[in-house]
Amino acid sequence: MSSNTVIAFDFGTKSIGVAVGQTITGTARPLAALKAREGIPDWELIAAVFREWQPDYVVVGLPLNMDGTPQLVTNQAKKFANRLHGRFGIRAELHDERLSTVEARANLFADGGYRALGKDKVDSASAVIILESWFEQLYG
Repeated sequence: MSSNTVIAFDFGTKSIGVAVGQTITGTARPLAALKAREGIPDWELIAAVFREWQPDYVVVGLPLNMDGTPQLVTNQAKKFANRLHGRFGIRAELHDERLSTVEARANLFADGGYRALGKDKVDSASAVIILESWFEQLYG
């Protein structure tokens, strides 16, 4: 198996969590979350992340209700993935993110209590969970 760098995004209308990982290890680590305005990210900041990490592809968390039906933000996340592909010419895949935020909060709380639960930390920890779950599904 070759090693590819993958960036994951936990899309939100106010904040977008970011993580980077490697296919060879199947692990990810959080990067700084990016601010968004009504779902519109600062594309220059995303370009800077791409320049720094030079990902082979990206994974965007797909927000769904527990029964698998779309949420209000589902189409916005799909549009974000399409725009990543269009702007950067990089393959963007969607991955089910159900319960990633719940798991991220639990992990952060276990590691540092309530002080560890900052919104930006939760969003990027969710991106780590999304990416590691994607690795597991792909290479499991």
